[in-house]
Amino acid sequence: MNIILRFLLNGLAVLATAYLLPGVDVTDYQTALLTALVLSIANIIIKPLLILFTIPITVMTLGLFLLVINAIIILVTDYFVPGFTVNGFWWALAFSLIMSIFNSVIDDILKDKKKKD
Repeated sequence: MNIILRFLLNGLAVLATAYLLPGVDVTDYQTALLTALVLSIANIIIKPLLILFTIPITVMTLGLFLLVINAIIILVTDYFVPGFTVNGFWWALAFSLIMSIFNSVIDDILKDKKKKD
C-alpha cells in the first residue's frame, strides 16, 4: 500500500513541478504517472552506473556532480516519455531540485503516517 501511495504522490509531484517550471511540460496525470515510473526505473538502473563511472569527479566536486547526474536522468526520461518535455539541461536541473524537495516531504509524511499506525 505504501508503494502505491508513494507512486501516486510522486505523480502529483511531477505535475506540480511541471506547473511551477515554465520549461517543463506534462500533458496530463497519466503522463505524470508514467514519468514517475520511468524516473524510478532510471534511478534504480542508470543512476548507480553513472555514479560508478563518475566517482572521481563526484569526489572532486564534493558530491555536487550528483545534481548533474540527476539532470541527465531527467533528460533521459524526457526522451522516453511522450508528453513529458524538458527544455534543456537547466530546466532538468531545476526539475530535479524541486522533485527532491517534494520527495523529502513525501518521505516525511509517509514516515509520520507509519509511526501513527
